[in-house]
Amino acid sequence: MMRVLVLLVLGLVALASAGLTTELDDHLLGTLDVKNRQILILKLLNHITEPCMYKEIIDIGRNFKIEENINLYTKTDVVKTFIRYMKLGMLPRGEVFTLHVDRQLKEVISMFHMLYYAKDFGTFIKTACWMRLYCNEGMFVYALTVACRHREDCKGIILPPPYEIYPFFFVRGDVIQRSYLLKMKRGLLDQKLCDLYGIKKTEKDVYIIDENIFDRRVNLNAEDRLRYFTEDIDLNTYYYYFHVDYPFWMKDEMYDKFKTRRFELTLYVYQQILARYYLERLSNGLDNIRTLSLDKPIRKGYWPWLQLHNGVQMPIRHNNYVIIRDENIELLSLVETYEQIIKEAIIKGYITINGIRLELTKPEDIEVLGKLIYSKVEKNDLKSLHVEAYRYLLIVLKSVLGLGTFAEDKYFVVPTVLDEYQTALRDPLFYQLQKRLVGFVQLFKLRLPSYTKEELYFPGVKIENVVVDRLITYFDDYLMDMTNAVKLTEDEIKKTTSDMKILVRKRRLNHQPFKITLDIESDKAADAIVRIYLGPKEDNLGRLIDINKNRLNFVELDSFLYKLVTGKNTIVRDSKDMHNLVNDRIMTHDLWKRIETITDLRDLFVKDLRNYPTGFPTRLLLPRGHVGGMKMVLYVCVTPLRLVDNVDLNILDVNRKSLVVDYRSTVLLDKMPLGFPLDRHIDVTRFYTPNMKFVDVMIFHKKQTCDMKTRWERYVLKNYNMLDSSSLFDIDFDVHHDNFRNADQVFLDTDINTKINRNLNLVDD
Repeated sequence: MMRVLVLLVLGLVALASAGLTTELDDHLLGTLDVKNRQILILKLLNHITEPCMYKEIIDIGRNFKIEENINLYTKTDVVKTFIRYMKLGMLPRGEVFTLHVDRQLKEVISMFHMLYYAKDFGTFIKTACWMRLYCNEGMFVYALTVACRHREDCKGIILPPPYEIYPFFFVRGDVIQRSYLLKMKRGLLDQKLCDLYGIKKTEKDVYIIDENIFDRRVNLNAEDRLRYFTEDIDLNTYYYYFHVDYPFWMKDEMYDKFKTRRFELTLYVYQQILARYYLERLSNGLDNIRTLSLDKPIRKGYWPWLQLHNGVQMPIRHNNYVIIRDENIELLSLVETYEQIIKEAIIKGYITINGIRLELTKPEDIEVLGKLIYSKVEKNDLKSLHVEAYRYLLIVLKSVLGLGTFAEDKYFVVPTVLDEYQTALRDPLFYQLQKRLVGFVQLFKLRLPSYTKEELYFPGVKIENVVVDRLITYFDDYLMDMTNAVKLTEDEIKKTTSDMKILVRKRRLNHQPFKITLDIESDKAADAIVRIYLGPKEDNLGRLIDINKNRLNFVELDSFLYKLVTGKNTIVRDSKDMHNLVNDRIMTHDLWKRIETITDLRDLFVKDLRNYPTGFPTRLLLPRGHVGGMKMVLYVCVTPLRLVDNVDLNILDVNRKSLVVDYRSTVLLDKMPLGFPLDRHIDVTRFYTPNMKFVDVMIFHKKQTCDMKTRWERYVLKNYNMLDSSSLFDIDFDVHHDNFRNADQVFLDTDINTKINRNLNLVDD
């Protein structure tokens, strides 16, 4: 007995040091605490494009036999399905994974089912270790990420940000190429190139490479002015994590009771992304988002400048791209048929699928509409019959615009940026595509009546005053860890760590902290919902926008529950505490160190990792604005809480200090639709009530010149002798594309013949 106890203690000590190497440890996998579970997940996702370098994971994966352990899963049929796929041959390691190929979608869902239906955490980890060794790395990351977000025993586990797991979707290919050269040369620097390309070595032997947003070689048209926003790593992470939480392919039965109204939330998130994008367009003098037309060429192209881990570049779409081609005529016809069926269903008020009638007349029927557009309709009976709808209209549309990834026989593909959830927001076409789909939602909403005075009014409640601090935006720098993009040497694999740490320096939008103060008078104590929206006042030509044309351009800054007291209520909302926002994510290697030294992981989560998996980046709360100020409108609305049925308010922590609650929108507890009261056509004769208020605000942009821009002008423009200065004045700028409109700022104020000593190091310390 004593010998058994000694062995048990030794096993626990080994676990505490994250060394799962003995047979005893293998049996204790299911008893790991959150801290050690976290370390295991970090190891599984580290250097994902390399063979696994952790002995404990290799041992667990090699010793686990799936076919001999079918009884360890709650659903044996998912194991049999996965085994069939494996024997047939799944996507091999090294190939690029995308959800938009049917075969790959089915394979990765079978992997997720294996992880999701594991009876306990021990089986879950054994399955994950096996997949890490034998499955495609992209599929493994996706399946493990979704499983961690939906398994109860994975609550509290922090996943590395996707841009650190797979930097190739977030960092320009030329920057990754420079990191490869640094690795090949073992850090030997060429000073003449270092200053030009922005390569710097710190005192701690960390290499930093600038990703220069002022490099005009990447620009195809005026849309590229928004790259700082559309290519923001945190914005794309937000969109990717939203898909992970609400995958279009996931069955309703897999969602817990708190994740209801998921398709209404999906439609609302897309509408909010469109609104936020439009505010950024106005900040850059661009006009409305145009709705995608399938019978006209796409005027604005996009050059991703992304290179995948297998060396293949993500495709370019040039300006004036023709959609109608011989190879996609059938797909175009399919899209038009699907869209026509959905439009007719909205107008008729119902749709019939395989004899099943689904209503589309009530506000809550938006769930059905969301499934028709973004997913499939299910009907669960005793035989678990699943009735598919119109084959994921979004995927079909993307395939029309992409490279034919819709075809099932194309196993190995080169996905476009639209095909990956980590990159889709980068392409201007994404927003035109989503505007086309959001049009269905607006058609549905137009068939609903405008809100009545009773629905809008809060008797006895009046907003007396709204005070907003000065709103100022600026650009700052961020260092992103891209070490996982570089291959490891044999010695590094043995040490399980890279000797060379490489960071990429990115320029990104930010804003100074601000507060919004509300003075509300109430004649009674009551539970209320407070909604704060920010929208434009004028279009890009300075014209006032009608409220019914403008209501969908408002971005929800904040929404929260508040207990009003009798008399005056003063509410102060700090920008950093607004609902479902996330600060900068800490680097994974720093998180690793903190986890190893901290005693209570919950403290770390509450203090530093609030909204980590779900939050919208705090930095992007405000659009860039103008140097002289951009006119905007703040809309505040206070309405009574109309609590949804069968919800226990005890689960809600208003200040988001609990791990239990995972709402992306607080107002999901309210019966009113998301976006209320701006989601329906506004009857201006009865819309304005004392419990709402419009306030004019200005957003100022603090213009700064960073050393990336300075370096670019000094080294590229002033020393660029291939162009004769006299020929500049012969250029007809009007016949060139948009970039030449600012040519006087780019070239004419620069002495091109000035010689610069390239040996001089101009990089700031």
